[in-house]
Amino acid sequence: MNLLATKFHRPSLPTRWVKRPQLTQLLDKALESNRQMTLVSAPAGFGKTSCISEWVNTLDQWPVAWLSLDSSDDDPGRFFAYFIAALQRVDASLGQELEGVMRSGQLPPGEMICTALINDILAFDRPVLLVLDDFHVIQDHSILQVLEKLIANLPPHLRLILLTREDPPLPLAQLRANNRLTEIRARDLRFTRHDAARFLNDAMGLSLNPADIAELEDKTEGWIVGLQLAGLSIRDHSNPSSFIATLSGSHRFILGYLAEQVLGRQPQEIQRFYSKPRFWTDSTAIYATRSLDVRTAVSN
Repeated sequence: MNLLATKFHRPSLPTRWVKRPQLTQLLDKALESNRQMTLVSAPAGFGKTSCISEWVNTLDQWPVAWLSLDSSDDDPGRFFAYFIAALQRVDASLGQELEGVMRSGQLPPGEMICTALINDILAFDRPVLLVLDDFHVIQDHSILQVLEKLIANLPPHLRLILLTREDPPLPLAQLRANNRLTEIRARDLRFTRHDAARFLNDAMGLSLNPADIAELEDKTEGWIVGLQLAGLSIRDHSNPSSFIATLSGSHRFILGYLAEQVLGRQPQEIQRFYSKPRFWTDSTAIYATRSLDVRTAVSN
């Protein structure tokens, strides 16, 4: 199988990214406290990938294996081929024997895959941090079974970071109870008013007054992409304050983003419900994402 090399590359940060030291400190603390798994779970547009990219760039002693997943990876043979290849970016010996078996065209039983991976990582005996981005695309039961067993028996020097739009069907409650899980949620990723000011005025080059920033932050509830789309819209208006006062989820940029990134991923019956005109006149885009999140556990 030919593997796409860009799936192993960490996404680069925007040129004028707003640094979030409180999040990097939280992630640093997770490493120091030996919590072996970190779950970053939030809806689309909350900056999950950028958050982790910023953090791993600060790590000196932890080699990072990064794998960006897509819907085609929800296949056991393809998933574990990429999974092993990501680990081999840290050291070529990891998963080597398992890779040889898979190249023969056979997919080993899940028990064998899990045991081989655990033993190889234990033998490696050096820190490894594995990031699986867009993990919500993985729904295959056999993949999840292997990962569940791997998580239950994680070697002490392996850290697993899952970035997802929805909580995966893994034993999160057990990890939580055993203090092995760090969780970063939308509430942690939301831009504060200070973050919003730096983002809109410094990163985007706007000149908004504190009252305008406060109103935008309140309307978007710190939703990063909402702030970005609002900022792009403001550039076209000579009176930002007037535009911000009328901004709602029906604005074409915010609605377009939601239609593509959130509504477009839902079952047809949900798309039909939320495409009714009265929905967009009665509710803002933020409440639309909330409703979808509650009803269908949509989460970038």
